[in-house]
Formats: sequence, structure tokens, C-alpha cells
Amino acid sequence: MDGNANRTRTTVLIVDDVPASRYALGAVLRHAGHRVVPVATAGEALVELDVRLRAGSLPDVALIDVGLPDMSGFELCRRLKAQPPMSTLPVVHFSAAAVAPEDRCEGLDSGGEAYLTVPAEPEEIRAVVRAAVRAARTRSGAETLVRRLTLLSGTIVTVQTARNLTELADASAEGAARLTGGPAVVFVLGPDGELYYSTSKGRSAFALPDGHAQEAVVRLINQMSKGRTGVFRTVVPAHLWPMGFFRPGVQDDARLVLTLTQDGRAPVCFATPLRLPRPGEPDDAELVGRLAQATALAAEPLFMYQVERHVALTLQHSFLPQPHRLPDLPGVDVVVRYVPASRQTEIGGDFYAALRTDDGVLTAVGDVVGHSLEAATVMVEMRHALRAYCVEESDPAVLADRLDHMLQRYHPEVTATVCLVLVDPATGRTRIANAGHIPPLIVSDSGNAEYAKAAGPLLGLGLGLPRQPPVELFLDPTDRLLMVTDGLIETRGTDLAVSMEELRTAAAEAPPGVSALCDTLLERFGGAPDDDIALLALRLG
Repeated sequence: MDGNANRTRTTVLIVDDVPASRYALGAVLRHAGHRVVPVATAGEALVELDVRLRAGSLPDVALIDVGLPDMSGFELCRRLKAQPPMSTLPVVHFSAAAVAPEDRCEGLDSGGEAYLTVPAEPEEIRAVVRAAVRAARTRSGAETLVRRLTLLSGTIVTVQTARNLTELADASAEGAARLTGGPAVVFVLGPDGELYYSTSKGRSAFALPDGHAQEAVVRLINQMSKGRTGVFRTVVPAHLWPMGFFRPGVQDDARLVLTLTQDGRAPVCFATPLRLPRPGEPDDAELVGRLAQATALAAEPLFMYQVERHVALTLQHSFLPQPHRLPDLPGVDVVVRYVPASRQTEIGGDFYAALRTDDGVLTAVGDVVGHSLEAATVMVEMRHALRAYCVEESDPAVLADRLDHMLQRYHPEVTATVCLVLVDPATGRTRIANAGHIPPLIVSDSGNAEYAKAAGPLLGLGLGLPRQPPVELFLDPTDRLLMVTDGLIETRGTDLAVSMEELRTAAAEAPPGVSALCDTLLERFGGAPDDDIALLALRLG
């Protein structure tokens, strides 16, 4: 028996209308260890192949007699090659009558891989079948490899554009699942032991089975990482891997691909259920290893950004007055609400202030354009500059002009928006200077809300644009003045004017009181913000 054929266990479709010939070919191939599917006509062959195609079990090769009663073998071959799912099926023509060179040429031109003249020696028949299957598998493997390399390239691009570690893990898990054709789980381990992980969606992979599995997996990864560097592959037996990790209630052997740093840490680990490749199928371990390396490289700047973001947030929050520790402001009731951006979003430069001056209460809400450590530090500088300037000057327009000059001198590449409001508690006289910010909203207890008509150019533009005198109005005791940053209402893909109108309507419908106004608007607009949110509301009191 042919040992190689027995190992591959190929399935051979024999299409021959002569029972004796069909039996003889089948006996030769069965003796060599092949499975044989015999049919008598082209019509029977098409039906059999359609059934097998639906079941996902096409034969490995077809031996087709040239002289079939219902259709020539050449025509049958052309029909098969014209159907994409069957076009990769290798075809060997055979005939005892059509043996001229032109017959062989027509067989090859119709898409056949080989041509046999029968009767033939059993070894020749087996060798032709082996050669046809081997060529088809080589061709299929090359095509599969090209598809996987293309898929790998696209996945790496997605991984490199991930904005945070959660997106990175999601993109990597999805990419690994597409490369392997099965569930995948990706772990990204931070330098301080923090863990980000993701399972591929739309497949059988799902969340970790229980709370202890996460710790067990991390311990296992760390143990295997000791003393190694580079890309390391290993198989974890099912009894050491948490049950149900890839399939509910099932223990699976896990194949791990880890990328290891010089100090033996494993910043990235890909886990997939162990599956041996079929004969001729390229092993996907190498491709998953390349994806793991790309994920580890993409993780490094994101971890650095995490550190930078923590520093910036600490700086930002330490210099912003806590809402419950606002200075005593006689004659006005001031309420502040501040909601930091979601954990994975970028650093903002939002700020607010409520200060006493010789001419009344000065309030400010602003935002340094950009999302970085620089934006946070510039925010701190602006707030301290405002505190210093208002000791001797309280006019909002003058203060805006001074902040503008400060930015242009010390941070010429930075722009910012700010709205400054000076309120005289005794008279309600209110002066407003606005530099590119959302204008204040005047909300009455009677259910009316209107934006103050205050506008002006951003700070830091350096274009010499004139700054308008302050807009002046008088607040009634029942009026509330609301100042917000755009993080409250700005939504990607929605015009800001539309969002401002929604805010105005919601404010008009809010219950009386400054606290109730802020809380109502936060509940309406402030869920999981992509940017910091600051609200400052005041009324005469």
C-alpha cells in the first residue's frame, strides 16, 4: 500500500460509464488507501459534487472519462472550472479511445491537470493522482498564504491606528480570529501588571469563565516568560488552561504566542485553541507571531501615553478648584460640575474659575485646543495668569486680551477658547467677553433660555483681529447664568449649532435652582464623555 497516499487519505471521484472500468480504477485507488466515489455520468457527477459542496467535503481529485454518454469529459471539466467553488478541483482525463495528441491538448485546454491513456499500470494511475493532488494543494496553499498575508497587512494597519489599549486588544483579537479561522483571545500586559484583554467577536470565544481565570492566565504567562526573549510559542494542555475559555464548558488545549521583552516580560500574548493544519495547509503560527510583534510595538507608545495622561490629569485636577471648595463669593450662588473624560480618551485642556474682584465676581470657562500633556500644562498657566491679572483688572475684554498676548508670546502654536463673565451682585450688571467659546446661556425660572450674544476670535490666533467690548446685560434674581465646555454637547458628526439648540431646550425645561440645572443637563448629555465636561452656573443670591 502507498504509505503517502494512506496518510493523506485523499478522496477520488471516478466518472466512467463502463462499470468494469469504473470498478478496476476504483480497486487500484482503494488499494492505495484512497477513498473512492464512483459515478456513471456527467449528470450524476454534478449532483454528487453539489451535495458534497454543500456539506463542505469536495473530493480531492476527479478522474473523468472523456467519452461520457451525456456530455464529453472535456465539457464537464470546463463546467467545473467555471464554478468558483469547484474550480480548484484537480481533474485527470482518461480514455482508451481518444489517445491522439490533439485529445490530450483538448483535455489540458479544458482545465485538466493530466491525461491518462487506459489501460495503464496501477503505479502510473496512483502516481498521476498523487501528482494532481500535490499540485492542487501547493497552488491552494500559495493562494491561501497570499490571502492571509493580505489579511495580516490590513490587521497590522488597524492595530497601528488603535487610539488606546482597549482598541488595540480588540483589533488584535479580531485579526487573529480571521487569520486562524477560530476564536482568539489577546492579553496586553502593562509594565505595572495592568491587564487589557479582548476576545474575538461573533465567534465562540467569550469573556473569561470566572474571576479567578484572569489571574491564573496571567500567572501562567509570567511563568512561561521567564528567561526568554523575542517571540515564544508554546502549547498549554487543556487541564492547565481554564475550562470554557474558547468553547462553553469545554476544555481545549491552548496555543500561545508571546512577545517577550529583554527583561523577560510578556507584553502581549495571543491564545487560540490548538488546531493542527491539514496536509498542504500553511501553518498560521508564523502569521500570528508577526501580528503579536506588531501588537507589542503598537502597545509601547500607548503605555507611554497612559503615563503621560496620568501625569496630565493629576496636574489638571490638582489645579482646578474642587466644586465643594469654591471661594466664598458674597452675593452670588455658584455651582460647578466637572466630569473627567472617559478613561481611554485623550487628555483635555478644560478649565473653570470663580474669583472675587474689586468690581464683583469673575467666572471663566475655557478649553485649550488639543489633547496632550502640553494642553493640560497650558491650561494651568492660563488659569494662574487669569488669577494674577484680575487682582488689578476685572474688565473681561481686557483680561481676554491679556490672555491672548500671553499665549502668543509663550505658546505661539497653541490656541484656546474662553468665556469670561463679570457679575456685580448688587445690581445684576453682567459683562461678558467671549473668545471662541460657547456663549453663556441665560435661563429664567419661567421656562425661557437664550444665549447671550457674545462672540469673538479664539485666543492665540495672532492675526491682529479686533476684540469687541464686553456684552452687557442685567441678571434678574430669578435668572441663572450657565457656562459650559463643549465636551457636554459636542458629538462627532453632529453640527454644533444643533447640539447648542438641544442644550438650550433642555435648560429651559430644567427645574429651578442652579444645582438642579447642572444635574439635569449632566444627566441628559454627560454619559461616558469623550472630552472633559465643565459646567458653571450662578444666580444672584
